[in-house]
Amino acid sequence: MSKLFLWQVPMSPYVDKVKIALHEKGLEFDAAVPDGIGVGVSPALVAANPRSEAPALIDGETAIFDSSIILEYLEEQYPDVPLRAASPAERARARMIEEVCDTHYEAINWGLFELNYFGRGKAEGMVDQLFAAARADVAAIHGWLTQQLGDAEWFGGASFGMADLAVAPFVGGTEFNGIPPEGALARWFERVNQRPAVAKVRAESLAGAEILQSVSGALDSGLLKRHYRDHRLEWMVRAGGMPVLLAGLAADNVRFTDLAVLTAP
Repeated sequence: MSKLFLWQVPMSPYVDKVKIALHEKGLEFDAAVPDGIGVGVSPALVAANPRSEAPALIDGETAIFDSSIILEYLEEQYPDVPLRAASPAERARARMIEEVCDTHYEAINWGLFELNYFGRGKAEGMVDQLFAAARADVAAIHGWLTQQLGDAEWFGGASFGMADLAVAPFVGGTEFNGIPPEGALARWFERVNQRPAVAKVRAESLAGAEILQSVSGALDSGLLKRHYRDHRLEWMVRAGGMPVLLAGLAADNVRFTDLAVLTAP
């Protein structure tokens, strides 16, 4: 078996959940950050993912992108350590939990990073308003996740599984931004971080967070453009941040998906 390769970026929950799955399955892999990812132009990454987004997994001649699709591939290609539940209903439930985290939860965390590290909202005097919206949305998401967890030890019931590794990086991102989980979700978060695979990936993610100290300058200089896509854009607009978005467009430090890369040579 050839060694797996993963394109990654720092502090990405999508990357982290794939890395947790790889470690849980005992699969060896190399990982690297692609050049040009900050402005959305990375020829090396586009060869594996036409959306020019990390993660992308290379397994021999096979390239897979999108974290959820990568997790499905790993389950099918390397089934010796299964992470999906046995029943169709429980597998569907795990996928739905993952979907909520990948869309609505990620967008809230994205907004928190925009406020805390990328300096959005200051010039418009909207920081307090956007923080209040983020806190309210985190409370709603955490409440829903607590309901999904119920009285069980893990989101899949008695055993750690795909839903747990899909939730952990997002709760970690919110905690990093100053909003820790509470109650049953906090106790689950403590348990999940005791797993070697989760602890390793979390430590790597926190180490990579050092780059956040310089990102606002990179944004101002045009070396970095933040990717506003689907739910991220929805969150900023719904939270009342349209002036923030318009300022980013005017400064050319906001970008959207460029479909031209789909046909790039």
